[in-house]
Amino acid sequence: MDWKCSCYRHSGLGTSGTAKHLSYMTLKKKIGWTAGILLVLIVGICIGGSLYLIDFSLRPENRGKNMEESEAFMRTEYPQIVPWLDSLQQHHALRDTFITAPDGIRMHAFYARASRPTRRTAIIVHGYTDNAIRMFHIGYLYNQSLDYNILLPDLRYTGLTEGDAIQMGWLDRKDVLQWIDTAPALFGDSLKAVVHGISMGAATTMMVSGEKTPEYITCFVEDCGYTSVWDQFSKELKGLFGLPPFPLLYTASWICQLQNGWNFQEASALSQVARCTKPMLFIHGDNDDFVPTWMVHKVYAAKPSPKEIWITEGVDHAHSYKLYPDEYTEKVKAFTYKYVR
Repeated sequence: MDWKCSCYRHSGLGTSGTAKHLSYMTLKKKIGWTAGILLVLIVGICIGGSLYLIDFSLRPENRGKNMEESEAFMRTEYPQIVPWLDSLQQHHALRDTFITAPDGIRMHAFYARASRPTRRTAIIVHGYTDNAIRMFHIGYLYNQSLDYNILLPDLRYTGLTEGDAIQMGWLDRKDVLQWIDTAPALFGDSLKAVVHGISMGAATTMMVSGEKTPEYITCFVEDCGYTSVWDQFSKELKGLFGLPPFPLLYTASWICQLQNGWNFQEASALSQVARCTKPMLFIHGDNDDFVPTWMVHKVYAAKPSPKEIWITEGVDHAHSYKLYPDEYTEKVKAFTYKYVR
């Protein structure tokens, strides 16, 4: 009997050994369940946080949807454009046009012809949560000061253009290319054109510049555009929420791919401008902390010649024309007149 008991004890089949074994298995299951629950919670938090970031950045409260408020703002902010705008409206010279994108989105733009027949044309691209109206000061520069034809598209989710999200320039580049293809029907087959964008519109302009464009697109002007959506969102994530890119920005980029067909990493003005062989003028305020000034030096370095750069002193984001209207006009005039003839 003693021998049997000893055998049970040594083989671990005694009452105490069985209890320890059961206790160990129970603890292992608890740890496994706890780890699983924690993993589900972490994944849930990442997905929930990323969905919030997508809505926060791509579906924000959008002032670009309010056309009347946008025009009132521009009339107050840029009083020099008021007589020009009034004249266009009184003579029905500022017109609307609509086209349809391949995915069925109906897109809107304003256009106006120069005071006399000319092939000089500017395609003007607005910024984040703005619309075509909020680029009327640049429209004034080209149409009134330089006597160009002008075409001002509303990008997706702004103005009168459809869409359920801002596209940060990447999908917009395809829409702008479609507007470029439409321009000869508005202004004549012999046109020569510049593409000019501010902020997100400048990033869009750089993204367009890396694509194959018609010969009549002869140069580009980008004013305070970001290097890439990833860089800009990383900067905003840290500045607004104190968070690093990992993991939320990675998950948000993946969700953006599912929802919109593009991701933050591929949406790069930097990589696109490196492929551009046509002339480009870079403008940026030296006091810009929204799209940091270091970004313009990076895209400028990536751009093959010909290229020019103008860093405006004491200027914050997107206000180079507002603070230096005469100098801005002369810079743009001197640059574009070399190529838009």
